[in-house]
Formats: sequence, structure tokens, C-alpha cells
Amino acid sequence: MAGFSSQVVAAFLLALPVVLAGSPKTCSNPQTSCKNTTAVSDLCCFNAPGGQLVQTQFWDTSPSTGPSNSWTIHGLWPDHCDGTYDSNCDASRAYTNITAILQSYGKTDLLSYMNTYWVDINGDDESFWEHEWAKHGTCISTLKPSCYTGYTAQEEVPDFFQKTVDLFKTLDSYTALANAGIVPSSSATYTSTQIKAALKSAYGFDITIQCASGALDEILYSYDVQGSVQTGLFVKAAPVGQSSSCSSTGIKYLPKSGTPVSTSTVKTTMTTSTTSASSSSTGGSGIFSGSGYLNAFTSGSQTGCLISAGTWYTSGTCATYTATASGSGFTLTSSKGSCGISSSTFTCGSGVTATVFTASGGYLSYGGSTTFYAAAVPSGSTQQTLYTTSHSVSVSFQWQAL
Repeated sequence: MAGFSSQVVAAFLLALPVVLAGSPKTCSNPQTSCKNTTAVSDLCCFNAPGGQLVQTQFWDTSPSTGPSNSWTIHGLWPDHCDGTYDSNCDASRAYTNITAILQSYGKTDLLSYMNTYWVDINGDDESFWEHEWAKHGTCISTLKPSCYTGYTAQEEVPDFFQKTVDLFKTLDSYTALANAGIVPSSSATYTSTQIKAALKSAYGFDITIQCASGALDEILYSYDVQGSVQTGLFVKAAPVGQSSSCSSTGIKYLPKSGTPVSTSTVKTTMTTSTTSASSSSTGGSGIFSGSGYLNAFTSGSQTGCLISAGTWYTSGTCATYTATASGSGFTLTSSKGSCGISSSTFTCGSGVTATVFTASGGYLSYGGSTTFYAAAVPSGSTQQTLYTTSHSVSVSFQWQAL
């Protein structure tokens, strides 16, 4: 750039969006945090000691924050598997420029979303984000810089905020409560049992609620994670050690001022975007039974499902599978025939020898692993073959009983 000073050139380069050069470590057959049966030394593929990741949401009314018909984000907290937690784990990474970091990585859409749904009660969103990152983000073991290949400075920051937002988008608390007749009101009151039951019905597991001055103001959703926060599978779980501060009766759910939004364009309800691994869907013993769908999950979010030939698809109608008990597990069939693993490939058809599968946490498991692989995430009319050996994309399949 002839004719420009070095300072001008440097400023220009800093203003350019940075393409993430690094990539999270590849994790082969990772164990699930808080559920591991053996010690795990590789903390880039296993979240510890903060093994239960808690997605927390606010309902602020004085003053009101966010849309009047949506909860807002508090954060993503790595709790120990007993309700305790570490905080402010790495002062050297307590960054004070979250907005600038996200902009440098081209995360303008993420920032726009955060400006609506991750907002500070005092109007200082940047300080709020800095606090959440420093206190909680720096304590997530799988987000350490050493867990990236070809690490680019601060690239763990967009990973943390993107994952938190992605989870929030699948947790429409406002709709879950409204579907049970629990709506904001200046006069009505509700019981703790009513609120928890409504949220559990949508989420599939118990949740934790918090109150301030007798009014509902916070919800905590718990996950265990199979693998890293960046690329692992977020498995819904019951809270471990967290306790509610709400009374049993007379809980207020006060209305917020402000403008409502169309939640269908920015969030999806829990019942449609994710599928709970409840005991009723797995026959109560971790074995799939009856008829159901096999929904695909990548990075904790649903991405299509299996169709009848045993291929992964993101368009069209999911195939109905029948699970039949066999030995210590079960076999699967679709309209094409029996399903099995042949030459490390999952397939269903009339000439296929049935494989006995097992289940873990509501997910299809083969050879002790719930992770399958594909060459890419399917798009449009393209289907992807599934493998049990490593390929570019990791995916797991959760059972949805019909």
C-alpha cells in the first residue's frame, strides 16, 4: 500500500474481519461430562472440572430489558457436577473488548442478536459480556487456547458467545410457559410446581428457577457435554446441585414494557428444535422401543434426521424407525428393511443384516460411542452417508418416540 504510513496500513489491517485460522481439537469417542466412568486427562475433549454447562436466562422488569415477549440471555456457566463452580479462571484472558473481538471475526449477525437478547439491566451491554466471559468463559477447559490447532488470538471468544446464543435460540421459555397458561400479569400468581412442570414439559428435564422479591426472574437449563464446547454434543440433563430461590406459591410473573417480537423468526420452541431424551422415549432402560424418529444433532443443535435408507437428510420428512429389543440392546428397521453397520457404514435395506445397537442418554450408540460421521452436513436435496469411522463431520442421533 504505497503512499500510506505504516500506522495507516496497520489500522486498515486491524479493521478487516479475521478468518479463524485455528480449529478446535478433534475428539475421538469423547466421554460425556459428569457421566464419565473413567478419569479423563485430555481436558480439550472433556469439560472439567466445570462439567455441567448451564444456560441461564433473565426476565427483567424493573427496568425492562429485551423484547416484551422473550426472555433474555444471562450466560453459559460451567458448574462442577455438584452445583459448585470456579470463577475468573484466567486473568490474562479477561478481555475488555468483546464487541471489537466479535467484529474482528466478522460476527456482525451474532452481535446484532446479542444487542437484542443479551442485554444489561443498566444499559452497559459490553461490560455485561466482559463480565460473563471473564467469570465463566475463562473457566471452560475446552476453550483454552491450547485446545486449538493453529490458534488465532482470542478465537475462543466468538466460540463461547456463539454457542451460548445457539443454545438460547432453542430454549423459548416465554412460549413454553405461555403454552401452559403461565403469562405475564400484574395480578396473577403461580406456584413453583406449575412453572417447573411447564418448563420440564418443553425441555424434557427438570430445570431450576430463581425469584427476586417474589417474582420469577431467572431460569437455568442444564446440559452435560460429550466432547468440547465448540464441537461436542450438548446433552440435556437434570440440574446437579443448583437450588431454587422461589417460594412454593404466590410467584409473580410481571409483564415487561417494550416491543414484542415475532419469536418464530429468531427462536424456535424447545419441543420442535430439540428432542428430550426422556425415559418414556427409551423404554425406561436406555433401550429404544416402539416407533420413532432419529433426529440428527451437531454442535448441540438439531440438523435434520435419518430417512429410510439410513442416510442423513436436512430436507423432507423424517423416516419412522421401529426399535425392537434384542439381547442387551435393540435392532432398528425402516420401510426399506433392517438397519445395520456394514464396512463401517450405516445402512438400511432388504439385504442388510440387522445390527444390535444400544442407547446412551437417549442417543443411538454403536460400539460404545454415540458419535457417527459424515463427509459433510447435508444441504438441500443432498443426502449424506453415515460412517462409524472418522470423517469431516461428527453427528449423533437422538430418539424421538412417536
